[in-house]
Amino acid sequence: MERREFVASLVAGGCAGMCVDLTLFPLDTIKTRLQSQQGFYKAGGFRGIYAGVPSAAVGSFPNAAAFFVTYDCTKSLLGAGGVLAAPHVAPVTHMLAASLGEIVACLIRVPTEVVKQRTQASPSFTTYHMLLATLREEGVRGLYRGYGSTVLREIPFSLVQFPLWEYLKTLWSLRQGHTLYSWQAAVCGAFAGAVAAFVTTPLDVAKTRIMLAKSVCRQHSEGDLHQRGWFHLPGSLREGPPHSAIAAHPQRPS
Repeated sequence: MERREFVASLVAGGCAGMCVDLTLFPLDTIKTRLQSQQGFYKAGGFRGIYAGVPSAAVGSFPNAAAFFVTYDCTKSLLGAGGVLAAPHVAPVTHMLAASLGEIVACLIRVPTEVVKQRTQASPSFTTYHMLLATLREEGVRGLYRGYGSTVLREIPFSLVQFPLWEYLKTLWSLRQGHTLYSWQAAVCGAFAGAVAAFVTTPLDVAKTRIMLAKSVCRQHSEGDLHQRGWFHLPGSLREGPPHSAIAAHPQRPS
């Protein structure tokens, strides 16, 4: 991967991620409150739908930039030669690149996500006060609460989203005989993201409830698993897809 491509991926990915996160933030707040253990209205309802936006603003650019740089670099390295360079195994390359990208990006995403979601579910607190409260009560480890569940949610999401996105772009490009326009790539991304969001919403609900839980209430941090069991997680699809799907399309410009 050349330096120019690296910089382009870094800047374009970061800017796209920040634009999407800030534009769709109200929907993200509604989704978080729908998924919270205390219920939508007790978590704030439609009040203060921009609660937690400073945390999202701080984390969205480096988070998205880290993902897309890792994704593009890994895809470039794997496609440079060997077995994974063959066209028929391209989906495997995309899956591996996306998975590694998520693992790296979550190191940045999780702390800002914890503060953001806790502020969204407790709109009477400011982002700064929620950060201080988390550090005081749980330490730095509290900022990484839910890292494992986030990775377990993000990797399946990307395993569905990015291979499907790349496939749809390739198929559409071949049929029209030239490279896709930006709006066409966005349509492919929106569809791929909606499918991925629908499939992984149960994992997203579990991740949200773990992040919202505090160490003093760890019995609740495993959320649905103790109170409702794994078999009830598919029922939580109704608690997320509409807003998840809207915000889900890939943020990488084509």
